[in-house]
Amino acid sequence: MLHTSSGGVSSGATAGEDGPSEHGPMSIGAVLGRLREEFPEVTVSKIRFLESEGLVEPQRTPSGYRKFSERDVERLAFVLRMQRDHYLPLKVIREQVAAMDRGERVSLPGPAQPRDLLDGAAAPLAAPDAGRMSRSELLAAADISEEQLAEWESFGLLAPARTGGYPAEAVEVARLVADLGRFGLEPRHLRSVKAAADREAGFVEQVVAPLRRHRDARTRARAEATARELATLAVRLHATLVQTALREQRV
Repeated sequence: MLHTSSGGVSSGATAGEDGPSEHGPMSIGAVLGRLREEFPEVTVSKIRFLESEGLVEPQRTPSGYRKFSERDVERLAFVLRMQRDHYLPLKVIREQVAAMDRGERVSLPGPAQPRDLLDGAAAPLAAPDAGRMSRSELLAAADISEEQLAEWESFGLLAPARTGGYPAEAVEVARLVADLGRFGLEPRHLRSVKAAADREAGFVEQVVAPLRRHRDARTRARAEATARELATLAVRLHATLVQTALREQRV
């Protein structure tokens, strides 16, 4: 049985497990239809990926077809909910699922506040020299090796600032590059992503530079807020274009 406690936050992970299920074994298509009521963007590929990560283990028919139980569906919904509402990585979710399988009560975070696509903070963009860290600090914070960092630097994915040290965002960049690497994407494949990011940053800077030079102090103060808004819009546009391209490729 799955147990959770979170000060009023319900995970929805226990439904259908304490009594007889009203659903028999389901195909992956039937599961997809059930999940899309709450998660419209879920796909068959996503379900198969979560299965490959050991987060759900459907039964197999003699001919190899997956058959999901009600418990499987609730577990998938729990995993998707933790990703959507709490932004938890799969490693943490897997640990929670394992603990719940052992009958332990798991405390979940409260609902995450809405965040933009940059870093989830409402604060303005950090100053250029803010939050610098040394090379050793970056290696420890991102949990990567010297060899990995050196390779990523050789492809321009990471680099110390001209004034010394690495920006705080370098930790997230390193983690994302490592995560993509688990799907077989090598640093050389990501150079185009870095080039696109540099072009978008140049576009944003071109727009806000006149604001920073303006005589009016209030106008200058709006420069960073404008930069953040433009950057967020650019990231959303990029994500939407990628999603559109992927959808077109499936047609």
